[in-house]
Amino acid sequence: MYPKAMILAAGRGARLKPLTDTLPKPLVQVKNKPLIVYHLEKLAQAHITDVVINLWYLGDKIKKYLGNGSGFGLNIVYSEETDLLETGGGICKALPLLGQQDFILINGDVYSDFDFKPLALVPVSDNHLLAHLVLVPNPEHHMLGDYSIDNLGFVNNTPTYTYAGIAKLSPNLFEDEDKSTTRKFRLPDLFVKAMPKQQISAELYRGFWYDVGSIERLQALESRA
Repeated sequence: MYPKAMILAAGRGARLKPLTDTLPKPLVQVKNKPLIVYHLEKLAQAHITDVVINLWYLGDKIKKYLGNGSGFGLNIVYSEETDLLETGGGICKALPLLGQQDFILINGDVYSDFDFKPLALVPVSDNHLLAHLVLVPNPEHHMLGDYSIDNLGFVNNTPTYTYAGIAKLSPNLFEDEDKSTTRKFRLPDLFVKAMPKQQISAELYRGFWYDVGSIERLQALESRA
C-alpha cells in the first residue's frame, strides 16, 4: 500500500514578490511549468496517488489550476486554513485527511530530482520512529545547516546539513497536539523535541535540490534546471 503525500502550499511567498502579489508561490513557474506540478508528476511516477495540499494565500487559484488531480493521475484533496498555521499547525489540521498511516511531506517551494519511491518504503512507525528526514548538503544561502546524522542514522540538532523540506512522517509525531483546536507552530519544534529520544532518522541526499525562496534563487534555478 502506497502512502499518502502532503504538499505544503499555504505560505505567502513574500520573498518572491512581485510574482506572488497575484500568484501563489506553488504556481510560480520553472521552465514554463508551475513548481508544484513537478512534485505532482514525481508522486504519480512513484505510484503515490493520494495527495493532500494545504491552502491559505490565494488558495483558490491553486484549486482552480489543479482541480481534483485527475489530470495528473492523482486524487487531490485540500486542507484550507482560515489563518496561516505554519508548517506544524497546517499538517496537524490536515491529519484527518491523511489518515493513520505514515505519509510523505513535501515543501511546496523546493525543486529536486529526488525519487519518492524509496522514501515511500521507509518504515517509520514500524521502526518506532516519528519521522524520517531527507537532508542535503548546505546551499550557499544556508551554510550553517540544520541537523546532523549520527552513526546509527538518527538525527540530532547539531547544524551540519540542511533539511530538504522532504520527509516521511508518522501521525504519532502529533500525538500531544490537541486535535480539537488549531494552533500556529513550526514543524521543526516537534523534530527538536523528538531528537533526544532517537525518534527521528534521516538520509543524506546529494542529488539536485534547490530551495526556491527568493527571486534571485528562482532566476538561478531557471538558468540551471
